[in-house]
Amino acid sequence: MKNWKFYNALFVRVLFVMILFFFCMFLVYKTLYYNSILVGFFVFLMIAEMYFYVKNQLQFYDRTLLSILRKDFSTNFPEEHKKDNFKSLYLLYETLKVQQQEQTSKEMIYRSLLNNIDTAALILEKENEEWNIFLMNDCFSQLFKVPKISHWKYLQNYLPSLCNEIEKTDFSELKLAISIKIEEQDLQTFMLQTSRTQTYNKEYFIILLDSIQRVIEKKEKEAWINLMKIISHELMNSLTPIRALSQNLLQIVDQEELEDDDFEDIKSSISTIINRSDHLQVFVENYRKLAMLPTPTKQMTPINELFEDCLRIMSPILRAENIELINDIHSSRSIMMDKNQMEQVIINLITNSIYALKEKQEKKMYVSSYTENNRFFITISDNGKGIDPDIQDKVFLPFFTTRKDGAGIGLTLSRNIIEAHGGYLSYQTDEDKTSFVICLI
Repeated sequence: MKNWKFYNALFVRVLFVMILFFFCMFLVYKTLYYNSILVGFFVFLMIAEMYFYVKNQLQFYDRTLLSILRKDFSTNFPEEHKKDNFKSLYLLYETLKVQQQEQTSKEMIYRSLLNNIDTAALILEKENEEWNIFLMNDCFSQLFKVPKISHWKYLQNYLPSLCNEIEKTDFSELKLAISIKIEEQDLQTFMLQTSRTQTYNKEYFIILLDSIQRVIEKKEKEAWINLMKIISHELMNSLTPIRALSQNLLQIVDQEELEDDDFEDIKSSISTIINRSDHLQVFVENYRKLAMLPTPTKQMTPINELFEDCLRIMSPILRAENIELINDIHSSRSIMMDKNQMEQVIINLITNSIYALKEKQEKKMYVSSYTENNRFFITISDNGKGIDPDIQDKVFLPFFTTRKDGAGIGLTLSRNIIEAHGGYLSYQTDEDKTSFVICLI
């Protein structure tokens, strides 16, 4: 730092000391000893003053730099030092102070975010080949009844199963389900996911734990919310016009005399009310089908026989729509299933494929089956328009449909039937083909 005022003041002091020193030597040479002693005293005072001047300057530098190194910006920079000699130091101090405040604000935001998520999070920091706890969010502390400790070895006393599982893999990245016993409670299953990261000379290990039960409950809650939105929407679509028409009818019948136009309005209103009531009845019946699905009556059913019956029913429609069916099911095996319910699933999926092929010139449908890992898979595919990415998460949602004449329960009912058989129904879609896959154990 070029503090010219400091250098100039120091130069003047050195110059005065040298002049007085040589003057003192001159007086000694002239044998004026008393005068030389007096001048020598002044030289001593000048040297002492210069020493304390330099010391004060350097001490302030040291204190300020030490404060910066310790990241302690709690003291205010003295006003008299904000200019001249310490101007550059003041600018450095203020810049680092602002950066420290911004860093502190960001850390508070990050900690607040971590403390408000529903996932238990633990971040470890490596120091001298040992792991210490850098951060533990509130969810982790509350979920596992662990105080916010700072050492990994202390955490081992509270959660030995978790710590042993991580140490067993030498703190490597992993993703698995783990059972943990919390205090005296029963074992609970969590999804454990870890990752390792390094910044500059620091190494961190991030541990995330999600309660599988909580994840399931969250998904169920979301499904119920979506279902209630749809039910409310359907009910309001029917009840609102029924109420409006009923009020209109009351106003008409309150008249002293009725004209021909009034009778036409009454007939039209009653007809609309009946139509909306029928729609509401169909909707309730469809909901009842979903909510009261009977338990499957399982019998050993040959796969070939199942598909022969389904395709016999659907063949006239396939021919009418000019759809080429490629049947690759030649399995001779039989599976325990409710044949009537399974026929309903396959007919639903074929019907959906027929609708997806409406706008295609070349219409192809594929049915196939295969066995893998003690599981039997049935695939129904088509080269139709596919599933729009915007609605891929809604295809199994009750009453959701893209068809004008659709009820929106086909896929939901099909999935419920397959799940009641202990299997699952999924789909795969790309530009050329959309496939619905039935998996049976």
